[in-house]
Amino acid sequence: MGEAIKESVRNYKLFVDGDFTDSVSGKTFETINPATGDLLAQVSEGVDEDVNRAVSAARRAYEGWRKTPAIERGKILRRIGEAILKRSDELARLETQDCGKPIRETAGADLPFTASTFEYWGSVADKIEGRVVPVQGDFLNYVVREPIGVVGLIIPWNYPLLMAAWKLAPALACGNTAILKPAEQTPITAMELAKICSEVGLPEGVVNIIPGYGPTAGAALTAHPKVDKIAFTGEWKTAQTIVKASAGNLKRLSFELGGKSPMVVFSDADINQAVRSGLFGIYYCQGENCDATSRILIDESIYEEYVAHFVERCKEIVMGDPLLQNTEMGAIISAEQLERITQYSDLGVQEGAELLCGGKSPKLPGLEKGWYFAPTAFGGVSNSMRIAQEEIFGPVVSFLKFKTEEEAIVLANDVMYGLAASIWTQDIKRAHRVAAEIRAGSVEINTCLQISPASPFGGYKMSGYGREGGQSTVDLYTEIKSVWVDLSRDSFDWYQH
Repeated sequence: MGEAIKESVRNYKLFVDGDFTDSVSGKTFETINPATGDLLAQVSEGVDEDVNRAVSAARRAYEGWRKTPAIERGKILRRIGEAILKRSDELARLETQDCGKPIRETAGADLPFTASTFEYWGSVADKIEGRVVPVQGDFLNYVVREPIGVVGLIIPWNYPLLMAAWKLAPALACGNTAILKPAEQTPITAMELAKICSEVGLPEGVVNIIPGYGPTAGAALTAHPKVDKIAFTGEWKTAQTIVKASAGNLKRLSFELGGKSPMVVFSDADINQAVRSGLFGIYYCQGENCDATSRILIDESIYEEYVAHFVERCKEIVMGDPLLQNTEMGAIISAEQLERITQYSDLGVQEGAELLCGGKSPKLPGLEKGWYFAPTAFGGVSNSMRIAQEEIFGPVVSFLKFKTEEEAIVLANDVMYGLAASIWTQDIKRAHRVAAEIRAGSVEINTCLQISPASPFGGYKMSGYGREGGQSTVDLYTEIKSVWVDLSRDSFDWYQH
């Protein structure tokens, strides 16, 4: 295995009103390469006063940006996408160093998807239309969409740059100005995005980026009376805190939260394809995926065959330096997250599940200081076990048996989450029948982990509310105004005598 490349420590400042600036407090924090434990960057730590500055800048920029012709806003968004593609090799490397996922994922999937997200919304910006409502009487009633105003965007650490694009691009396309708070574990590519925004001519103050911690920068943003909307992706407990903080000005909210997504494998499924997709569904991004297929529900008649094949393939997954092209699974984001995953793995054994593979941190030559956890699978899992109910956010999968279609549906729905699900069967009637009964925002048939900037994504129950993607995203970032025009020839006098 090759040695992980050590690079000089980078320094990043806040991005406020078009300038890179120190925090008012002068504080900084460190971001660590999870694969090596090395210091990667020193980053200015935003606090409440910095959030105030950013909100003021966004508020000043709002009038000009919302009045910028939509076609011109779209051109700027497309230029951002083009600039990301030009720098994709560098950005993919930084993303891998910052969050630990393999370069084959960041370069092969995340960066192209990030660029296409800006390109998509650049094309949509001038196509956000109103409508005419056929109302009763001599009236013209038309409905227009207007930007909400200043929006706060809080993103997680598993897809740092993609999640920034996923929220920023539609917000800007709709005419809003924004304050982005990246996760404190992974702020680097968001700050590189700030440079791109400046380079392509985005007006000052339209985008402001405040790295920092949730209890300080995040809390100040969610409670700020001049922030009109918060879009948050993360953990449900944090979302509950945001709901309480939003009460001051009843700001609009949208949440994409966690999941415990079931993969339902019926007896007539293509087992080889279901195994390959099951591996991808749980071990892609080290399992640090909100819609990871962390519960695989298998018809009892094929359970042994499926599990044996899955475990055999699981043991072949190549772990190592994420910067190497042959690495298939990289590092866990932090020591804290590694400890969480380890505790859940230990808990699975204590609860009586059978540990079939993994369950510990491997020893990787040259990467002893990194945070790694082997791909892990548990058999003999009952749905009441915590490993089957709680989001682990790591490379840990639970296998459960079912006898009937009805039992499979009950098991699939018997969790607090409802983000995604997949169904594996050759019976098209069964596929649609089961899809109709599963309470999840996305249901995939003979595939998994599908997402597009054009398709709605979000969840039921404790997986959040609101849908990101396509027209659904426009709903999140616009207000609807109904305009009435009297076309009658007669004057109106309700109280005439």
